[in-house]
Amino acid sequence: MTYCVGLKLSRGLMFLSDTRTNAGVDNISRFRKQFTWSVPGERALVLMTAGNLATTQSVVSLLEERTKAPSDRRPSMLELPTMFQIARHVGETLKEVIHSSAVSGQSADSSFNSTLILGGQVKGMEPRMFMIYPEGNFIEASDDTPFFQIGETKYGRPILVRAYDPNMAIEDAAKLLIVSFDSTIKANLSVGLPLDMQVIERDTLRLGPSKRIEADDPYYQTISNGWGNALKRAFDSLPPFTF
Repeated sequence: MTYCVGLKLSRGLMFLSDTRTNAGVDNISRFRKQFTWSVPGERALVLMTAGNLATTQSVVSLLEERTKAPSDRRPSMLELPTMFQIARHVGETLKEVIHSSAVSGQSADSSFNSTLILGGQVKGMEPRMFMIYPEGNFIEASDDTPFFQIGETKYGRPILVRAYDPNMAIEDAAKLLIVSFDSTIKANLSVGLPLDMQVIERDTLRLGPSKRIEADDPYYQTISNGWGNALKRAFDSLPPFTF
């Protein structure tokens, strides 16, 4: 399983993903699920993946090849003029990979399915973020839906819904994401550290701060322990129930 979150903020975009994959309780591995591309001063892109590992690796490899090999450069994420066209290109690539892998073609219940979060900014345009489905279609983050989750979403969602603020500082957004992931990791063994964090700050047109958060990271441990203690204090402060 997987857990990835993309946040749309007034200051830019934030992304956090775990690295655990499993094919049963006795077959657990670590694979990166967050990938970046950048032309400094012109565009910065982040892609996060959830679903069949072979599918997601094939999609990323194809996208990467089309940014480098002269014969495959069109279309290329580094040349397409808008984030919408980039999202459509990524969706078509995902559909192509699923269709080529499935025995009888693409189907909604295919074991080769994958879901993606794509975000970034192209020069002269607003930062944009999309969730791309196995069928190749996608939806865009908005003021009404300012964050996307893929993978094991239910345990980390409540804190995002309650605490998210589009005007929050990047540092506070990082703290919010870590709490969301800590809640998920404690509730589901199929999501695990290390975590990969990436920031794209508005109008910088380059990849911003990034960090890999290991299990022994001091700040992660402080947040994990502090959040648990804060929840206990909040629970104890509530008035008692009476019959």
